[in-house]
Amino acid sequence: MKKVEAIIKPFKLDEVKEALSEVGVQGLTVTEVKGFGRQKGHKELYRGAEYVVEFLPKVKLEIVVTDEKLKEVVEAITKAASTGRIGDGKIFVSPIEEAIRIRTGESGDIVLS
Repeated sequence: MKKVEAIIKPFKLDEVKEALSEVGVQGLTVTEVKGFGRQKGHKELYRGAEYVVEFLPKVKLEIVVTDEKLKEVVEAITKAASTGRIGDGKIFVSPIEEAIRIRTGESGDIVLS
């Protein structure tokens, strides 16, 4: 099992969710986050005063998938989240040692379905 964490632009969330649904992802966790990378934020004007927005709003998706489904999921996120501009985001993949369904106590890949 693998955990896929994707940091994407907020307006791309619906497209990514639809793409994941098409490849068979049944569940995901979404968190609103703020951060910066190479973008380094930007400047905005408010009531005549200029200020720097260092942390940009992003959305973090967390999905646990079987090893067999990993490539499909990463490709779906990459395709759906891409705008071709800086700040599109990142995808991180980590190993998951165990998953347990709380209600039944089942463990292993079965809990992902």
